[in-house]
Amino acid sequence: MSKAFIAATIQSSAEITGVAATQTAADLIEAIVKEIKKTGKFTLPSFGTFTVAKTKARKGVNPRTGESIKIKAGKTVRFKAAPNLKSAV
Repeated sequence: MSKAFIAATIQSSAEITGVAATQTAADLIEAIVKEIKKTGKFTLPSFGTFTVAKTKARKGVNPRTGESIKIKAGKTVRFKAAPNLKSAV
């Protein structure tokens, strides 16, 4: 799914211009990102939940050279599908 797909769906559903639909899609994505940054979680009913998870520092291997490298700790976004989504797919 892309932002263009979301914009096209909004445009056909709301019968608005392409520019307005693209701006609406961008605003929607921005709002989701802000909520995840603020609370660490975003739930879209009947779709699923996005949560922020911390990753630990670990050792890895450079695939080109085979050399051991250190990978820093960080954050990632995880998604858990809602039961409605699971049964629909």
